[in-house]
Amino acid sequence: MAVFGLLAACQLPKSGPNKNEILAGAVENGGNAFVVEVDDRVAQATSAVPQFGFSSSFTSAPSLTADVVRPGDVLGLTVWENVDDGLLSGEVGSATTLNEVQVDNDGFIFVPYAGRVRAAGNTPEQLRQLITQKLQDQTPDPQIEVRRSAGSGATVSLTGNIGAPGLYPIELPTRTLSGMLSEAGGVSVGSDIALVTLIRGNQKGTVWYEDLFRNPKLDVALRGGDRILVEADSRSYIALGATGGQSRVAFDTQDLSALEALAQVGGLLSLSSDPTGIFVLREERQDIARKVMGRPSLQGDQRMIYLLNLTAPNGLFVARDFVIRDGDTIYVTEAPYAQWTKSISLIAGGLTPLANVATLTGN
Repeated sequence: MAVFGLLAACQLPKSGPNKNEILAGAVENGGNAFVVEVDDRVAQATSAVPQFGFSSSFTSAPSLTADVVRPGDVLGLTVWENVDDGLLSGEVGSATTLNEVQVDNDGFIFVPYAGRVRAAGNTPEQLRQLITQKLQDQTPDPQIEVRRSAGSGATVSLTGNIGAPGLYPIELPTRTLSGMLSEAGGVSVGSDIALVTLIRGNQKGTVWYEDLFRNPKLDVALRGGDRILVEADSRSYIALGATGGQSRVAFDTQDLSALEALAQVGGLLSLSSDPTGIFVLREERQDIARKVMGRPSLQGDQRMIYLLNLTAPNGLFVARDFVIRDGDTIYVTEAPYAQWTKSISLIAGGLTPLANVATLTGN
């Protein structure tokens, strides 16, 4: 009786509130969170996951012609003259080479005796013809070669979780996002959790790396000056209570269900977890909260506590369909049996000293 009195006067150790204590904190009972038991309707209403993609300005942009000259490009010119003493040629031969001719910000280059020539927007062949026209009145039948090597105006920077970060020129194999990523060695994190962000001026778009291959429309054409950032998915949830592990857990897939999240932390404990009391705590968006609660008057984000009961006839399917979102907290309550077991253990521990005393006194 003394032991039972002691148990009644103190709180048994436990991992957190039990199922009834959480339910007692519902709005209906004066609390500040809505408690909703998850069924197929609720799972469908809360299934929204972050959607990534590119705006039409990205997806509708045509591919650049790989050899079009742009401001910032570097050109190489060779001029052959059909005379012994030409305008540009010297005593060593009839060919004159001009290396690293920079296209200025206005798109022009300077060629001796031809002056400023519009280079940007032309292919090397078109530029060759322009220079030939300007020189042929001064030297007979000049032969021009124009070589384009991509300069600062036709490069893309790649950073983050990429095989080989750096600056890369836009060339024929690298005109699109997937081609450029491949040129840089691909992503250095799991392809299923890699996010690719393309920044162009003030515009920005993000897609899943795998979606570049699932949806060819997302494999957008690149432009000089584009910046590409590859990051691992940073979403996570917290697992607490009677689970195989209690910690902050990173998402390992794009879409994570409650069943998968429980499996990630080792599942339920057969001797202590309550399969009827699995709670998911979340700050729910206004539009989803209104849909779940059927209350269009709700204003702002709402504190929601979703209850999963794995023992229900459809419980495992519902848990498989219920989507976990970034910042969620999953809490598994202890089964009443676990508390009873602790009580018996304390009672048995309390009687043992009394039995020892009786043995020593011979009573």
